[in-house]
Amino acid sequence: NWGAGALLNAQDERLVEEPDHAQGPTQTVCRQVPRSWIDYNGHLNEAHYLELFSQATDRFMELIGADQAYVATGLSYFTVETHLRHLDEVQAGERVRVRTQVLDGAGKKMHLFHWLETEDGREVATGEHMLIHVDLRTRSSCPPSAAVASKLAAYAARHAGLPRPEAAGRAIGSRA
Repeated sequence: NWGAGALLNAQDERLVEEPDHAQGPTQTVCRQVPRSWIDYNGHLNEAHYLELFSQATDRFMELIGADQAYVATGLSYFTVETHLRHLDEVQAGERVRVRTQVLDGAGKKMHLFHWLETEDGREVATGEHMLIHVDLRTRSSCPPSAAVASKLAAYAARHAGLPRPEAAGRAIGSRA
């Protein structure tokens, strides 16, 4: 956030829109893809698929109260496993959104599934993420605060009635 970095961060913030909390998976990201994210093949660089899913996870953490103030108390979630699938190309200037479904939200675990879609609903990638709640002082797993656990459980209960994503739990090369 210094020099040109501050300008780029400010521009990225202008491209982000607030999520829609309608029924179904929770929209956690809505933004336009900047030209700087395009690689030598003329499409979204693979690192930025993960960046979008990371932004979605961070936004979801804010929604359940695991925000910067919560982290300042010495508690947070760490990602311990990620599985991405790249399904289609994304071009500079396209509008994309990420929808997030909680697959597990009990105890120390937060298991999220993200869909990256274009504005017209074309699915371009998925990301599955397992996070574990930690005490930042000891760097060990621990239960979340009651408030965070309650909000996470509410999302998990709301999302429990949704179909489980077909790609959830897949490994590289698996077809089932």
